[in-house]
Amino acid sequence: MSVSSTPPFKAKFLMPQYWGIWIGVCILLLLAHLPWRIQFRLGRWLGEKFWALGKRRRSDTLINLGLCFPELSEAERYEMGKDVFRNGVIGFFESLSAWYTPKRFDNQVTIDGLQYLIEAQKRGQGILLLGGHYTTLDLGGYLSSLFFSAYIVYRPQNNPLLEWLITRARSNIFKQQIDHDDMRGLVSALKSGQIVWYSPDQDFGLKQGVMAPFFGVPAASVTAPRRLVKVNNSAILSFHSYRQNDEKPHYHLTITPELLNYPSDDPVLDATRINDMFEGLIRIAPTQWMWFHRRFKSQPEGVLSPYKKAAEQEKN
Repeated sequence: MSVSSTPPFKAKFLMPQYWGIWIGVCILLLLAHLPWRIQFRLGRWLGEKFWALGKRRRSDTLINLGLCFPELSEAERYEMGKDVFRNGVIGFFESLSAWYTPKRFDNQVTIDGLQYLIEAQKRGQGILLLGGHYTTLDLGGYLSSLFFSAYIVYRPQNNPLLEWLITRARSNIFKQQIDHDDMRGLVSALKSGQIVWYSPDQDFGLKQGVMAPFFGVPAASVTAPRRLVKVNNSAILSFHSYRQNDEKPHYHLTITPELLNYPSDDPVLDATRINDMFEGLIRIAPTQWMWFHRRFKSQPEGVLSPYKKAAEQEKN
């Protein structure tokens, strides 16, 4: 099983080609130790700058919000999009703090639904815990570690030094880390009765997925969860985290009840149930989910994605 805890340091990381990354790390360490109020205000300011400068991401965000929140006015969605960017940068600061100064959050978290996880654990079977791409990022992982230990499925970094740095930082949060391509390792963890954190809420294509509604819009939705819960009759629950206050932050975690009668014989129905569950959680704090990803990129053959449609309309 390809898991990582604290990976070994390699001498090549001291070569000049990596010096730029080391300089960046020093800057990030300084930012991680800033008082929260400064991090928050700097995050909001940088988020607005990225919103102004990031034309493509801004466009993708507004397209997603337009599809998923048609009941809102264009002005409301525009302000909502700006807040997504603000929360995205604030979430980056929260992740830095979770890696390097985590104790500042220990008395600022509450949790609902922990009993559902405990009940599932008592059966001695694996637990597939579905997490979303919320802007709290690794902070959500750290806060959850105050209540339970979990493996996480992750995508390795292409740069080996970044991979070492991030994996090492996350080793203080998660019990083990499993490469997203290592399905054998994931299955082994479930068979051994572990809690495995898995995030299926983005567009990973249709090769291993089906089209199912997400906020009422057809979206490529992975079918891996329905296969994985068959392993050792594993339980499937979901996890959500969000920041309730800003100036003096408080964080709330939610674990939903186990999804029963899952999987069915219909992969589209199963994917729809998962997407509906995510929609309900995202709506709790809608601007604390990463709307700047191209959630509706994959489409059936012959159908243009909304992003390509927008690009063609802009050309014309």
